[in-house]
Order: sequence, then C-alpha cells, then structure tokens
Amino acid sequence: MFVFRFVQHRRVYYIISAIIIVIGVIAMGISISRIGTPFPLGIDFVGGSIFELQFTGPGATEDAIGDVFTANGAPNTSIQSVGNPGDYRWSIRTAYQDVATTEQIKADLADLAPLDISSVRVESISASVGAEASRAAVFAVLVATAVVTAYIVLAFRSVPKAIRYGICAILAMLHDVLIVCGIAAVLGLLFGWEVDALFLTAVLTVVGFSVQDTIVVFDRIRENIPRRLGEPYETIVNRSVIETLHRSLATQLNAFFIMIAILLFGGDSVRPFITVLFVGMLSGTYSSIFIAVPLLVSWEKGGLPLISRRTPPAPQQPQVSET
Repeated sequence: MFVFRFVQHRRVYYIISAIIIVIGVIAMGISISRIGTPFPLGIDFVGGSIFELQFTGPGATEDAIGDVFTANGAPNTSIQSVGNPGDYRWSIRTAYQDVATTEQIKADLADLAPLDISSVRVESISASVGAEASRAAVFAVLVATAVVTAYIVLAFRSVPKAIRYGICAILAMLHDVLIVCGIAAVLGLLFGWEVDALFLTAVLTVVGFSVQDTIVVFDRIRENIPRRLGEPYETIVNRSVIETLHRSLATQLNAFFIMIAILLFGGDSVRPFITVLFVGMLSGTYSSIFIAVPLLVSWEKGGLPLISRRTPPAPQQPQVSET
C-alpha cells in the first residue's frame, strides 16, 4: 500500500518554520527599537481609562469623538460603537488617567450631540493589572508544559524513550507561541494593532490546541508500534499521521470556517484577537504533523544537534591473513 512520506521531507518543514519565526523575531526586534516592547501594548498593560457613554441623539461620529480625545491629548484611543446604531452608545479606551482632562472631554463630547450625562462611566485601569495577567499567563504556560510532559511520559511509559514524546510536544508548542508573538509584532508594525488581555487568551488557547492535537498523533504512534513490529520507525510514523489526518482536518476546518466568518463580519473590535487566534490554530495544526512528528523521527535517527547522538559504528576486527 502506498503511504505518503510525511517525515522524509522534514528538513523542508524545519526551513519553512525557521523562516516564519525569523521574520517574527525581526519584527519584534524592530518594534523593540521603536517603542521599547515586542509589540504595541494596549491599556490592559500600560494603564489607561475606559469611557462608556450614550448620546440621546445623532451627531456624534467615530471621527468626531476621536478628534475630541486627540484635542485633549489622549493618545492611543480606541473607539467602538456598542449596541444598535440607534442607541448612540460608545465605548472608548485611551491610555491616560487624568481627572481634569476627563471632565473637559465630557464637556467637549456634549458639544457634538446631546449627551446623557448620567450614562457616562469612566473606569481607570492600572498597568499593574496587565503585568499580573502576563505573569499569570507565563505561569500557566509553564504549568501546562510540566503537566503535558509528565502526562505523556506516564501515558507512553510502554513506549521506548517516552520522554522524547513529551519534549517534542513542548517544542512544537513553543514553535506555535513564537509564531503567535511574531504575527502580533508584524500586525502591530503594519496596522498599529495593539496587544490586550485577549491576546493572552489567544496564546493560552493556542497552547492547549497545539498540545491536544499533537497528543492525538503521538497516541496513534504509540498504538501502532506494537502492532507493526518489524516495520521501520519512519513507516510506522507515516501510517500514524495518515490515520489521524482526517480527524484533525475535520476538527480544524470547522473552527477555521467559524473564525473566517467572524473576521469578515465580526467588526473591528474582535479582528485582532480572531486574526491572532486563527494564525495560532493554523500553526498548531501544522506543527502537530510537520514539526512534532518529524522531530521524533529526527531524534530517533540522530539528526537533532546537541540532543541526539548517533550510535558509533562497531570497530572492525582486523583480519588475519592465512599463510
């Protein structure tokens, strides 16, 4: 039976991933040189204020509201219409916390259209909230790394060299995290998109998705090893990938179609989050087949520098000539 050789082309997969990651790292480096951070940070991380207000009639447009905040020296303003168009409700996020300026902004907004003063709500966000969220996300990734490695080693204890499966799954996960961070930096440079708390949600979702998809393939490899005794390891791995490919694609395509629909019709407010999540899940699907599995084969064949070592050939015995 013909079996497509996925793992035989693993060097090509490594090169593709390396190019994408390097582009992301370069984008993060450019962003650091310009603004001091790998990607533009929203007020969830740098602190600021959220304005929620409602006009009682038409007249206030997004551009007009933005001009009011700009005239009062409020940087990085994000303006979003809330509810139905006839509700005249707005949510504005801006990176400043000046009480005196807040009162001036209220007065200037009232000049645009009749403003329901009782509906105006201003909430300040401390930069420490974002720092705490970042620490919690990093801690969650570290805990997930430890738990996944321990689970795979325990579940795959009947498979020779079970620790390799855990390490390869973690390397694939880190591959996806780097790509997500890189795309956030690229989008920040091109479109000025900022990273907010939803970005951390996207990262954690991608981590869980990537590991789960990798474990599905690894589990089939574990099942096929005793069934296919005598077959080369590469052949067993290829069979396992093909046997799980339809399941992975069916699950992923459903999620991708939904995210594409949200990207097209969901509005500007969710577009950065959905874009990052879409790229991350696409990377997770790719890495489970074209990174994690090939890494196993490379390790088995001694092709990973600094990790795997080829078994040295046995020394040949000198031949004694007969006289």
